[in-house]
Amino acid sequence: MGGNRKRRGRNISGLLLLDKPQDISSNRALQRVKGIFNASKAGHTGSLDPLATGLLPICFGEATKFSHYLLDSDKTYEATCLLGVTTSTGDSEGDVLEEKAVPEISQAQLEALFAGFLGEYEQTPPMHSAIKQNGQPLYKLARQGIEVERKSRLVSLYSIDLLGFTPQTIDFRVSCSKGTYIRTLAEEFGEKLGCGAHIRALRRTGVGEFNLDEAVSMDQLQALRDEDAFDLLDELLLPVESLLTDWPAVTLSPDAAHYVKQGQPVIAPRAPTEGLVMLFEREGAFIGVGEILDDGRVAPRRMINAA
Repeated sequence: MGGNRKRRGRNISGLLLLDKPQDISSNRALQRVKGIFNASKAGHTGSLDPLATGLLPICFGEATKFSHYLLDSDKTYEATCLLGVTTSTGDSEGDVLEEKAVPEISQAQLEALFAGFLGEYEQTPPMHSAIKQNGQPLYKLARQGIEVERKSRLVSLYSIDLLGFTPQTIDFRVSCSKGTYIRTLAEEFGEKLGCGAHIRALRRTGVGEFNLDEAVSMDQLQALRDEDAFDLLDELLLPVESLLTDWPAVTLSPDAAHYVKQGQPVIAPRAPTEGLVMLFEREGAFIGVGEILDDGRVAPRRMINAA
C-alpha cells in the first residue's frame, strides 16, 4: 500500500543559489528551502559545516540528476583562523585541546607559509567530517570519542590570498579542488607556525562558475513564501542546464532528438570530437547530457524527463 504513495509537493526543476546562514546544517537548510518552495524533490551539492555560511547550491526536480557535476567543482572560501588554540573539531564548535603562545608573525612570513601549500598536496580528512568508513560517518565515531585512521587524499590549492591579520588571527581566501577541508588547512597553518590554530569563521564564496553575490538568503525566501509569492520564488531558479554551463552544447534535429531520447546514439553535425556535451532540441530546450563516441556519434548519458 505504501509503495504507491505519491510524492507530495510541486514538481519544479532548477537550481537555487542559497546563502546558507550560520548554525544550521546543510541538510536542515535544504529541508527548509524545500518546504518554502513546497517542492516534491530537492538535494544540495556539497555540505557546509553548521559554523560555515555562504554558497549552497540547491537542485530541484530534474536538476538533481546532474548535481554530482557541481559537487565535483572547484570551491572558493574566505576564512578567519584563530592562532594559539587547537580544538577537537578544527573549528570554534569543538572543545579546546591545547593553548600555546603565538609568535610574532609578519605578512612576508604568512605569504611564504601560504606559498608552501599551493599546488597538489596530501590532506588527511578530519574526524569530524561526513566521510564514511565502513558505512559509518566519521563525525558519528568522533562523537563517541573514537578516532580511526583516515586515508590521506590528494587535493589542489590554486591560490591562497592574505586578506588581513592581527597578532592572533589570519583572514585568508582560498581557491581549491573539491574535498579540501579548510579546517584541516587552518590546523596545518597552526602546526607550521608552532602555535596551533582553528577556524573561527568560514564562508563559501564560490562553487564552480557560481558566486555568492548571485545567492539569496533564507530570510528573502521566507518573506516571499509568507506572501505566497510562488511565481517570484520560481523566478529565482536557474535552468537545469546552468549546472553545466562550461560544457559544449550540441543542438539536435527533431529526428535526432527523438532517437536520442529513446536511448540511441545519433549523428550530430558540428559536435566536438570527444567528451561530454549538453544536448538541446532545435527550439533550445535542454534534454540532457550526451557523450561523443569514438565514431563521432553522440550517445545519451543522462536525460531529463520532460513530462
